Amino acid sequence: MGYAVVRSGGLQFRVAEGDTIRVPRMAADVGATVEIADVLALEASGELTVGRPVVDGATVTAEVVRHGLGRKVLVYKKKRRKGYQRKKGHRQGFTELKIVRLGT
Repeated sequence: MGYAVVRSGGLQFRVAEGDTIRVPRMAADVGATVEIADVLALEASGELTVGRPVVDGATVTAEVVRHGLGRKVLVYKKKRRKGYQRKKGHRQGFTELKIVRLGT
């Protein structure tokens, strides 16, 4: 059983078949199959292939499990002695993917 290092949304993830990962929000419907073509490294049957920058012809197939929002992050600004305060919350959207197949 091998693994791959993929890039999605500017982040890198180490994945194997059957793994579930959370990537930044993707424009895909729940239950749809997506292919990630940005495979930076691929290990299969004990042999590691590292791309420059990506491995040629390698893809990772995943199924969209769900979309959601992450934990709330609070942004607080204050200037002392001026009476200035601002409080803002943000929740980053994510897509949960189940890795179906690693392939070349």
